[in-house]
Amino acid sequence: MTLADAQGVELSPPCELAYLHGGYGELLPALEQALEGKGAGEAVQLQLEPEQAFGEYDPELLRVEPLGRYGEGLSVGMQIEEDERMYTVTDVAGGSVVMDANHPLAGMALRFSVVILTVRAASEDELKRGVSLS
Repeated sequence: MTLADAQGVELSPPCELAYLHGGYGELLPALEQALEGKGAGEAVQLQLEPEQAFGEYDPELLRVEPLGRYGEGLSVGMQIEEDERMYTVTDVAGGSVVMDANHPLAGMALRFSVVILTVRAASEDELKRGVSLS
């Protein structure tokens, strides 16, 4: 599988992914729907708009706080849980920290390119667990 933005810029390196089909939350619902009924060797090309993927970017989920509130060692990329949300530190400068609770891909149209390598029936244990296979 490869993932790119709407302009074709690769967002992650190609990877192999195994998942349990059937709405267990392992894939975006629109992507899982596009894979429905496909077999080994088939390819799926799909563009999802933000509302089908990770939602629109919400500026209300962006916060600027005094750096002193968080102590030493805070750096870009760290995650902080506050108010039952997970924030990612996106900038530290001038005595302030910028934190964003949006998904990193929020507001983006995404292009998926998938080649199905194999299809098999789920085991009883996999069906009971309803979780990712890898």
